[in-house]
Order: sequence, then C-alpha cells, then structure tokens
Amino acid sequence: MNPRETLDTIIDQCVDASGIPLPGKGDTLARWQLLATIGTEFGAVGIKLFEAHADALAILAEVADVTPPSATRWAVWAAEPPDAKVLCKVSVDTDTRALAASTRMRNGEPVLLNGRKAWCSGASGVTHALLTCHDSEGASRLAVIDLHGPGVTITTDGWLAVGMAATCSGDVLLENCPALCIGGDRAYLDRPGFWHGGAGIAACWYGAVLPLADAVRRTVSQRKDPHAAAHLGAIDGALESAAALLRETAAWIDAHPADNAFVPAMRLRTVVEAAAQTVLHRAGHVLGAGPLCRNGRLAALYADLPVFLRQSHAERDLAALGLAVAEPVTEPETLDRYRL
Repeated sequence: MNPRETLDTIIDQCVDASGIPLPGKGDTLARWQLLATIGTEFGAVGIKLFEAHADALAILAEVADVTPPSATRWAVWAAEPPDAKVLCKVSVDTDTRALAASTRMRNGEPVLLNGRKAWCSGASGVTHALLTCHDSEGASRLAVIDLHGPGVTITTDGWLAVGMAATCSGDVLLENCPALCIGGDRAYLDRPGFWHGGAGIAACWYGAVLPLADAVRRTVSQRKDPHAAAHLGAIDGALESAAALLRETAAWIDAHPADNAFVPAMRLRTVVEAAAQTVLHRAGHVLGAGPLCRNGRLAALYADLPVFLRQSHAERDLAALGLAVAEPVTEPETLDRYRL
C-alpha cells in the first residue's frame, strides 16, 4: 500500500467515532495503547505515519484549539538540517480562505513559505502538514499547509533508505506557498505537549517490536532449547520493564499536564529504546536467518526498526537525561529520587 492507503486503513480500522485520545487529558495511557497496538499490527511504517497524524491533531488542539475535519490526513515536519530551511513572510493579502476552511483554522496568520523542507515522512499520503519555519527575524514559527495547494512540490530527493522506505520521506519544495502560522515564536517547542508527544514515540517503538518477541516465544514453546529460552527470559524482563514505565509515565503526564515532561519523557524513550534493541539483538540469535529472509513481516521489521529507532539520539539523549537528573545535586534529593 502507498502511504495514503496505509493511513486510511489504519484510521478506518483502529479509530472509533470518539477520535484519538489527546495526551495530558486523562487518557494518555489509552492513547499510547492505541499507538502500541497499531505498531504491532501495522509495523514500523504504519505507526510512523499514524503517529505523525495523531501528533498533528494534538498540536492543533493545544496551539490553535482546532479539531480539523476527520477526512483530513496530517503530518508534522520539524527537521531543520543546515541545507534545508523554510522561510515565512507575512502576507496579509494572500488568499488563505480555502486553507482555513479545509482545516477549520480560525485565527491563523497568512504567510507565504519559501524553501526546502527535508525528512517529510508520508508527504505523498497526507492532505495537510504542520511544519516549522523561520520569519525574517529568525523566530521559529509553526505553519499549516495544504499539500495539494499552490506552491508545493513533493519530491523523493534525499530518501535512499531501505528500511522505512515505504514512508516515502523525501523533501518538499515550497515556492510562495500560502500557509497559516499558528501560535507565537517557538510555538512547536515551547509547550507542555512537545514532550508528551516525544514520550508517545516510545509506545510506538514498544508496539512495533512485539511481533519479534512473540516469534521468539513461539520458537521456545516448540523447541524448548535452553539457549533460546535464556534469550526469551531477557526479552521478557526488558519488555515488562518498558511496559511498566510506559504506564507510570502516562499516569505522570495526566497528573502533571502543564509541567515540563522532559525528564520523564527522555527516561522513557531511553528505556524503551534499550528494550527494543534487546529484542532485535536476541531475536536474531534465536530465529536465525530463515524467518528473517522468508517471513515478510519479520524481514520488514528487521529492515525498518533500526531506522525507526533512530528518532532517538542514542548517547546524546542519555547525556541530556543524565545532566537533567543531576540538578540539583543535594544528596538527600539524589537518594529520594530512587527510593521505592
């Protein structure tokens, strides 16, 4: 399936009339359970596309108090490598009425966008996108665009991946593209929901890796090999630990929706990534080459998951977490942090 067919299928099968639960509103765990389930059923590509759509809806609700029509499909593009920047220019005369109507956007600021946006996952499969850009003074802004509107060219430039290839994450070129800016300077980054969404990625990783764990469990059940059983024991401990922290972090976010969730989110991401890497490594030892070459679902996971997991920044994230938990450095607080 192409990205649009994949996203439509997931939404049709997994999202009911009540919609996708928003984070920090009392249903964060339900949201993450949905993300994990989709990751398990539709793999890394499917959950990558759906999570971006769900994240965009959460951002629109938080920043603009908007719920777009259910038929729209969304992406969020915030990568800003040095060679791909988008500039926005206020343009009160730009006709954005069609864009406002199609998104139910009431208070957006009309602008024109010019530049190249990189790493645009699912660009060929969505109707609209939220993207970061910069105004003439260098301030970071958040803009809404219509992918089928004027001034938009979707390319496959820069996307040579084998893993996650089906997300079609090329570059998007913008030339005098009408857009609506929402929120103020750093509206994307400086909001409680930024780290709510960052933590939610961990639920996607968790769900996506479960079919590999299940394949190991089935192998051990059939063959009773002690070495495979040892790998399964390690996988079980890693996944149970990750699941417990997912539940704990979801509860923390719902109890502290306006607080800075950097530490809980980063802790969760590092723990779940480590669990996923444990599963990938140990499942490969148990399953061998056969299933990874002759089982399409498992083969796709081994190609896709290493790329998907690189939404983590590995040791840089661990270092950022370590520096954050080191402050303040008073001994009683350090001890209290880890008490049961």
